[in-house]
Amino acid sequence: MKISKVIIGIDDSAYAHNAAAYGFDVARSYKAAVGLVHIIEPTIIPPTPGDNLTGIPMDSTLGIQEAELTDIQTTQSEILIERIIKEFGDGLEITTYMQYGSRADGIIDCSKEFKADLIVVGTHKRSGFERLLSGSVAEEVVRHSKVPVLVVPFED
Repeated sequence: MKISKVIIGIDDSAYAHNAAAYGFDVARSYKAAVGLVHIIEPTIIPPTPGDNLTGIPMDSTLGIQEAELTDIQTTQSEILIERIIKEFGDGLEITTYMQYGSRADGIIDCSKEFKADLIVVGTHKRSGFERLLSGSVAEEVVRHSKVPVLVVPFED
């Protein structure tokens, strides 16, 4: 098996941090290039409701506009990527990806673009009702990826 490119999906969670450490170790072991992916799920600001009594629109966004929210999310993503690279990326060739959209689809799309031989993602071990409601990014990646996926569990 030849692994020359490893893509690692991250977010700002302990389980993703754990997976990043593992993924960078794998990349280092195989002397592989790393694709580091952070997918931002867009936050939708609901329409401003009107006051039932007066009909005057009420601001439910706390003064934050959609463009400002996008800028904040982009900045936070850049900070996260830089932090992970600083912590784990020493001496490795790293390509970064930051996109808006579905996390699972984004990771798979980036793996195709990067021509990855392996995808590394973390899992938070949700089960039962919680998993039914929120789904699992790792599970979706495993189901739809054309390349092997390494799912790194996280123990609390």
